[in-house]
Amino acid sequence: MKPNDENGTRPASERPFRVLVIAGSGRRQYNCPGVDSKARMLMLRMADRLPRDWEIDLEDLGNVFGRAKIQSCNACVFTSMALCCWPCNCYEKGNADEPDLMWDLNLYARLDLADAWAVIGPINWYAPPSNLKLMFDRLVCMNGGNPREGLIDHKNPEKAQVLEKSAAWEGLSRNHLEGRTAGFFCYGDGGGDEMDATDRPKLLRHKHYFDPQQEPFDNERDAYAPLVWQCRYGGIEVPDHLWRYKEFGRGKPYSDNQAEHMAAEPDLFRDFDAWVDAFAGFVRDKGKVEPGEFRAYGYEPPGHRIADLKLEWRALRMAVGLPPAGSSPAAQQEQGLNRDATLFPSRSTGEQQ
Repeated sequence: MKPNDENGTRPASERPFRVLVIAGSGRRQYNCPGVDSKARMLMLRMADRLPRDWEIDLEDLGNVFGRAKIQSCNACVFTSMALCCWPCNCYEKGNADEPDLMWDLNLYARLDLADAWAVIGPINWYAPPSNLKLMFDRLVCMNGGNPREGLIDHKNPEKAQVLEKSAAWEGLSRNHLEGRTAGFFCYGDGGGDEMDATDRPKLLRHKHYFDPQQEPFDNERDAYAPLVWQCRYGGIEVPDHLWRYKEFGRGKPYSDNQAEHMAAEPDLFRDFDAWVDAFAGFVRDKGKVEPGEFRAYGYEPPGHRIADLKLEWRALRMAVGLPPAGSSPAAQQEQGLNRDATLFPSRSTGEQQ
């Protein structure tokens, strides 16, 4: 059944199971690919197969013309863990200057509301698709992020570094989505018809540059290992049997290996349906997940107009070579490590040489 967010206020024992199913491909028929992805088709197939009395929340991360994109992670963690806020406050909903799909789709709250996540997507160049990787990059805040941005004036790095070393930090830093389950079904098109008899690309002139014996993975599912281990690192359970890979279409042109051609791949549907059944069985047997102390569901970001003005003043002073005394930028400037005083930071570094 369709998800009802109001059930997020009810005890786990009184609400239905809820699953978030994500199609992680970048393709949608409403952008230049002109064709929907296999991930979307499999997402819908999974939704039809899951128990009827569960809430099934669906999201397709494919690119739609004119729609916001998932903004990049700014790596606040590497300045201070306390600077990385839960949920992410580098961006916000409805911001015209930096529109962000994570916030526009309320993905933080939807991940919080779900007992389990099912992620379906292709392998692109030995890795998850860009949109899916961006989503997980932005979920670093679930792994110990700061749930009290007011303690750091929204985004003040010096205050965050002090907070991270304080006694209060231990009570704030949590794995905010711990206890949930995640399953991953990734697939590959087998190189299309690009490969020759030696498993090298046909177009390759310098054959010795590519050794098929040294390709990155013995098991292609390991292309999704960074996502799986990020989940496990933060206490999201990813059972090994719910992390699977399937290849199809080897030797075919990509144009002959679309979603509509998958009906001719009986093993694919059989294996996918078995994965769905295993996922549903594991989630049901495990039971519903109680939410954490600091929830993304129901979260109302505080106003930060004054804090933003202070940060703009900080940035202006750094632009003219006056970073805050005792700060990391001040130490780097003094040691000549990062020369970044400029009134035009949006210009390329090459232009500023």
